[in-house]
Amino acid sequence: MVIRQFFILLLLAIGVAHPAFALSKIEASVDRNPVMEGEYFVLNISVDDEIDTGKLDTSALLKDFIVGRTSVSRSTQIMNFDAVKETRWQVLLAPKQKGQLTIPAFTIDGISSAPIPLKVVETGSQPAQMNNLFIDAKVSTDEAYVGQLITYKVKLYLAVELQRGVLSAPVIEGAQIKQIGEDKDGSEIVDGRRYRVIERTYGIIPDLPGQVNIKGATFAGDVLVESQRRGGMFGFNESRPMQAGAPSLTVQVNPAPTSFQGQWLVADLVVLKENFPEDIKEFTVGSPITRTITLLASNADENSLPDIAQTLPNELKSYPEKPQRQTFVRDAQIVSQYNITSAIVPSKAGTFTLPEVKVPWWNPHLKRQETATLPARTIVVTGGAVTDAPAQASWQANSAADNNDSWMVKVFAALWLVTLVAWIITLVAWRRVLKNQTAAPISVNSSISSAQSVTASGLKGLEQACASGDVSRIMLQLQRYFSELQQAPMTLDKIAEQSPQLAQAIQQLQIAAYSAKADASSHTDSAKADASSHTDSANTNNANTNKLSAECAALLNAVKACEHKHLNPKSAPLSPLNPK
Repeated sequence: MVIRQFFILLLLAIGVAHPAFALSKIEASVDRNPVMEGEYFVLNISVDDEIDTGKLDTSALLKDFIVGRTSVSRSTQIMNFDAVKETRWQVLLAPKQKGQLTIPAFTIDGISSAPIPLKVVETGSQPAQMNNLFIDAKVSTDEAYVGQLITYKVKLYLAVELQRGVLSAPVIEGAQIKQIGEDKDGSEIVDGRRYRVIERTYGIIPDLPGQVNIKGATFAGDVLVESQRRGGMFGFNESRPMQAGAPSLTVQVNPAPTSFQGQWLVADLVVLKENFPEDIKEFTVGSPITRTITLLASNADENSLPDIAQTLPNELKSYPEKPQRQTFVRDAQIVSQYNITSAIVPSKAGTFTLPEVKVPWWNPHLKRQETATLPARTIVVTGGAVTDAPAQASWQANSAADNNDSWMVKVFAALWLVTLVAWIITLVAWRRVLKNQTAAPISVNSSISSAQSVTASGLKGLEQACASGDVSRIMLQLQRYFSELQQAPMTLDKIAEQSPQLAQAIQQLQIAAYSAKADASSHTDSAKADASSHTDSANTNNANTNKLSAECAALLNAVKACEHKHLNPKSAPLSPLNPK
C-alpha cells in the first residue's frame, strides 16, 4: 500500500518537473526575400505550444515597417499517441525604406527566435514579373512660371485583381493642386506582361518662384493574390493589402517677367472668339443684340483667365450675364474656357463700332509676351430712338420674334399703327382746341384744374398698363401721359430728363423686361429636355413677375413726383397763360 502511494507521487513529481506541452522553440520566417519598398509581405511566427496570443510583442517592428493586420491560429495534432500543439501568427509588413533591414528576434517565456536579415529594393527595380503593382508618374515640364498650369499624370499598374483602394494626390508645398477630368481605365503590356492601368491627371499651379518638390502620388488598397503556401492566412486568391508610391519629382519655377504688361496669364496658346448674329445686316433700335465672347487657353487654369470688360459707345447699353468658367480635356490638352454673354440694346439709330478686345498672355515656350485679339465690329442700327411709339412697336416685335411668334409681330405692328394714328389725330384736335381758346384769357387756377383732370386720367391709364405687365404698353402710356402733361410730344429721352429717379426707373423696367424674356426662353428649352423643370420655371416666372411689379411701382412713384413738381411750380406770382 505504501509502495503504491509512493509510485503515484513520483509520477506527479516527474510530470510537474517536465510538463508534456512546454514551450521549447519559436520560429520566424517571411514569404519572400528580397521585397520591394512599400510592398506588403507576410511574416510567419510559430511556437510549439498553445499559449496566450497576447504574449507576442511586435512593437519593435514599428521602427522600420508598416504593420498591417495580424492573424492568429491554433492547431493540435496527434502523432504517435502524443498531442502536438502549435500557435501561429501571420503579420502583414511593408518596409518604410529601401536597404538592408532586420526583423528583430521575438521572445516568449524566455525562448527567442532568430533575427531575419531582409533586403528591400526600390520599387520597379526588380524584373517586371515580380511587380504585381507599381506606380509611374511624369510632369509636362521641368521648368515653369508662377501661375503656369503643370500637368501631372500618374499611372497605377495592376497585374492582380483590385478589390478596393485609394489613389492619393501628390504632396506639394507652395503650389495648388486639383484633379482634372475623370480617371481613365485601360491596359498596357510591360515586358510581356499585361497590366490593368488606371490613369489620373492633376493640375499643379505654383504660387511662388523657386524649386518645387513633388512627393509622388501613393496607392493603398486590397488586391487578390495567390498564396504561396497552403493552409496559410490567405489561402488561394485571398485578399491582401498593398501599397505603392510614385517617385518624387522636381520642377524649377520662374517668376513672372518684369517686362510683361497686363494681367499675368501664362499658357501654351490663347484664343479669343465671339458668337454674334452674323446673318443680321441691320439691327433695330431697342432690340437686344446677343453677343458671346469666349476666351480659350491651352494648359492654363480657368481661375487665371482675366475678366473681359466691353467698352461700348454711349448709344449702346450692355446688360452682361454672369461669366462662366470651366476646364476640360481635349486631344490630350487641358483647355480652360471663359464665356461672357451680353445683351446689347441700341438706344439710337446710326453706325456704331464695337471696339476690339485684347488679352495679353505669356508664351512659356518662346519666352515672350503675345496678345490674343478680337477684331472691332461695326453695326448699323435703324429706326428712331427708343422714345416713340414706332420704336416701341419695333421693340415689341423683336421681343416676339425672339420667342418665334412671327404672327404676333404682324398683329402688334397693326395695333401699334392704329394706336399711333389715333394718338396723332387726338393730339391735332387737341391743339386746335387750344388755338381757338387763345382769344379768351384762361386763369392759372382753371389751367391747373384742367391739367389735373388730364393727368389723373393719364395716370390711371399708366397704372392699368403697369398692372398688365406689358412693358411696351407701359412705355407707350408713359409717353402719352407726359405728352398730355407737357402739352407737347414727349420721347423717352425727354421723359428721362425730367428727373434722375424717372430715368433710372425707365432703365430698370427695360432691364427687368429683358431678364424676364431671357429666363422664359431658358426655361422653355429646359422644359423640353426635362419635365421636372416645370416647377423651377414657375418659380422663376413668379420671381420675374415680382421684380417687374417692383419696377412698375418705382416708375409710378417717379411719375407722381414729376407731376407734383409740374403742377406746383416754385415760381412766384401766378399770371394768365394768355395775357393780353
